[in-house]
Amino acid sequence: MIELSLIELEFPEDGTNIILGQSHFIKTVEDLYEAVIESSFGIKFGLAFSEASGPCLIRHAGNDPKLEEVASEMLMKISAGHTFIIYFKNSFPINILKRVQAVSEVVSTFCATANPAQVVIARSEQGGAILGVIDGNSPKGIETELDIQKRKSFLRTIGYKIK
Repeated sequence: MIELSLIELEFPEDGTNIILGQSHFIKTVEDLYEAVIESSFGIKFGLAFSEASGPCLIRHAGNDPKLEEVASEMLMKISAGHTFIIYFKNSFPINILKRVQAVSEVVSTFCATANPAQVVIARSEQGGAILGVIDGNSPKGIETELDIQKRKSFLRTIGYKIK
């Protein structure tokens, strides 16, 4: 028997981003810590990883105790083995995602977002698994020329394109 459920990803404050993924092996915590801390100057973060064997603990690390606590609590709610979550601020996913994905233990990433998101979970007698993530909202239309201009202006305003 499989039970399906939705878990809302919680954001402790505006400006917080999340990367949710699947990984393996106990050294994931230290390797993800190094990848994040080296990727973006001034980043504040907390991360957690749920073991799928042995003591099946939620391992955690970070340089922001509140974000570390939120990451650990969120993984307890998700309750799926070999899962990791990184909460961070003062940076964007584009700054750290490739470094996170390059960590040898990382199997996949489900999302990198600051949008409202829901995690689709399947549970059996053995445990839980992430089937996917609902990230943000459904499209409401196709961008117009004015929308294209606004998009390009926004990217320049936040410094991701040359002015």
